[in-house]
Amino acid sequence: MTTASHPDEVLEELSRHARKLVAELAGPVRRVRLRSGATVLEVEWHGPAEAATAPRTGPEPVAEPAAEAVPGPDRLAVRAPVVGTFYRAPEPGAAPFVTVGDLVRPGQVVGIVEAMKLMNEVTADQAGRVVEVLVSDGKPVEYDQPLLALEPFTERGD
Repeated sequence: MTTASHPDEVLEELSRHARKLVAELAGPVRRVRLRSGATVLEVEWHGPAEAATAPRTGPEPVAEPAAEAVPGPDRLAVRAPVVGTFYRAPEPGAAPFVTVGDLVRPGQVVGIVEAMKLMNEVTADQAGRVVEVLVSDGKPVEYDQPLLALEPFTERGD
């Protein structure tokens, strides 16, 4: 399957294939396993309990986030699209995409989650005002983990 002979070369080639495969898939990925000869690359993500009921389940679910990280009933949550590392700014030293008090609109980029060297934009699903940042910059996040809490925004002539 591959002409690479050194195990590190084979692993690097498998890693490139895995990144390409994950980037091309439409939904969240639970497990990727690639083999070339005797070398196997297997990556497995653990997500929240509700993901385990989906048809394409894989690993056992992990515990729910702590209570303080879950927005209340009067708040909306912007959630992680993938497992990875959350960044609040487009690059080190830059201003964050949003801060507490900012108004966001649907589709607006509010952060980035890096997964396997790929930068995945985190976008708001609904309009709202940022009332709390639930994950610190550079911290690991799970799939569907709340990252920001939004107060719903309604356009009224108050």
